[in-house]
Amino acid sequence: MKKYEWKLQDVIMVSLLCVVFGVVYLAAVYLAAFLRTVFTPFGLAPLANELVFGIWLMAATIAAYIIQKPTVAVIAEILAAVIEVMLGNWFGPMVIVAGFIQGLGAELVFAVYKYERFDMTTRLLAAAGSCITSFAWSFVRSGYGNYSLGLLVVFFIVRMISTLIFAGVLSKTMGDGLAKTKLLKGYAIGRE
Repeated sequence: MKKYEWKLQDVIMVSLLCVVFGVVYLAAVYLAAFLRTVFTPFGLAPLANELVFGIWLMAATIAAYIIQKPTVAVIAEILAAVIEVMLGNWFGPMVIVAGFIQGLGAELVFAVYKYERFDMTTRLLAAAGSCITSFAWSFVRSGYGNYSLGLLVVFFIVRMISTLIFAGVLSKTMGDGLAKTKLLKGYAIGRE
């Protein structure tokens, strides 16, 4: 049952990660807005979000990689979204709902492996899970049902690539980098 118990250091670590990612997520909103402006003359404005979408899924995979306990992915995404909203995300509280849905996609993958596997394959699958749940949410919330099937396929592929790069590969690189600093010696990745 220890795997299900959170220690104070776990709460602090997730909180710190979420503060960092709340700021990163808000910066990604401004980056996406800039890209929309650049892409608008070419009729590709909706593609801007898809290019950077993986950034908004990073808190779940990196927090789960470090803490390696149930509910971490969902809680990390929700808290990062709350901080992003508090910092001024103009989409408001709906971002928190999106955070829950995004974290749930990763959480389901880690649950399938009973929170015992956090290797690269599992993290990439968790990132893909977040991509799938977030895309389903975009279909409902953002009117993706109005786009043609061909455009939806392009959006999904671009979002998946972005997700695998940011929430998969970059999250691992960041986690491993933190582990090398000895800041994570209380966690499995810090002892490897």
